[in-house]
Amino acid sequence: MQEQIGKMDKIGWERQGSRVGGRLQRSSVGAGRIKDMAEFAGEFAYIDWLRKATPQDPRVLIGPGDDAAALRLSPHAPCLVTTDMLLEGSCFRLSEAGPRLVGRKAMAVNLSDIAAMAGKPVAAVVSVGLPRQGGRQLAEELYHGLREMADQFNTALAGGDTNSWEGPLVISVTLIGEATNRGPVRRNGARPGDWLLVTGPLGGSILGKHLTFTPRVQEALALHASTELHAMIDISDGLAADVNHLCVESGCGAVLHAESIPITSAARSMNDSQTPLEHALTDGEDFELVFALSPADGERLLRTQPVSGITLAHIGECVAEGLWLEKDGRRRVLEPRGYVHAFQ
Repeated sequence: MQEQIGKMDKIGWERQGSRVGGRLQRSSVGAGRIKDMAEFAGEFAYIDWLRKATPQDPRVLIGPGDDAAALRLSPHAPCLVTTDMLLEGSCFRLSEAGPRLVGRKAMAVNLSDIAAMAGKPVAAVVSVGLPRQGGRQLAEELYHGLREMADQFNTALAGGDTNSWEGPLVISVTLIGEATNRGPVRRNGARPGDWLLVTGPLGGSILGKHLTFTPRVQEALALHASTELHAMIDISDGLAADVNHLCVESGCGAVLHAESIPITSAARSMNDSQTPLEHALTDGEDFELVFALSPADGERLLRTQPVSGITLAHIGECVAEGLWLEKDGRRRVLEPRGYVHAFQ
């Protein structure tokens, strides 16, 4: 996953497999004489393997092997670009998940962002920071997980960057997509009176769903084709937090109905101080979609359930201001709690 496969830092200088102290060492070959990169251990041997393992794709005009990838995109559709970085110890535990599931998740979270805009994924570039010990085998297993998810959604792997260091695994995926002829669905189109619908049950993702979920790409495209979606967001930080994000961008508020929020069996099985509803509201990494639309369109979707494989649920409405939870006929302020990357 190296955009700069054929690039030398200077003529006559080469990156060595060991890269002691992260410094570049002068090559033993003379100036202007460049050895086959595959002869070097580590980064370039892995890149050579990766180029052979990656099939050609007609949408990729220039793939791994140059300074940048070149993609063939439709001249009539907006290009969508999203990126997510996953950190060992924060976004996953490598010892528990294994590298394939980590690779799968890294691709899936980006596909979910494209789904949130009702877009079509096209290609991805992947950057990894590998631990020096065992990095090669880890990289290959990551690749297989990435490919599994990319192939499922007809997404080309077009390149990226590969590094090694003394720290834990870091993986970052940048995904390029394109909007349909109806345009991208944004967060900022909700209005008071809209209904809020969700594509599936929520909560308890830590028990496994955060690694194995299927991004709602096809579901979003089907919804976008069949109705007018005013606003949409994927639930990565938590239902309360992400509905709040949508409302802030749209300049409105929302009321969520506690009894209508679908809750996973995983959330109901959590044995801690939080209720299943609290898990559904705040856990995050469910990667379902919540979207706003007119009451008439919402009623029609609920009646017909036109999207195969999911059951849409009506969980609330947009209002003029505030974020509220209505339970047992009483309405109270809902704090937009969810996952936040905190730093100072």
